[in-house]
Amino acid sequence: MDKKNALRAGALAAGTTLMMLLMSSPALALTRDDGDDPGTGLSVIETLGYYVLAPLALFAIIAGLVVALDRSKPEHRVLTPGTKAKAKSKPKAKAAAKA
Repeated sequence: MDKKNALRAGALAAGTTLMMLLMSSPALALTRDDGDDPGTGLSVIETLGYYVLAPLALFAIIAGLVVALDRSKPEHRVLTPGTKAKAKSKPKAKAAAKA
């Protein structure tokens, strides 16, 4: 991307961000609506548990299940980029050798 396109993209991103900030009105958040019944706030521990620890735990569980239940064949696995694992050679049956 040349400098002119980068400058255009930056100007567009900055303009869009500025317009979004100007269009949203955080001062209106202080005014209560009819029927508004906010609950109690979350503590720091609850917030960290819900938004940090729970997603990390779910990720670890899913990744562990994927690794544990992996049924792929070793000859299909790519060990290093551009190479494949060596396929196991099956011993030839004695009946096939006699024929």
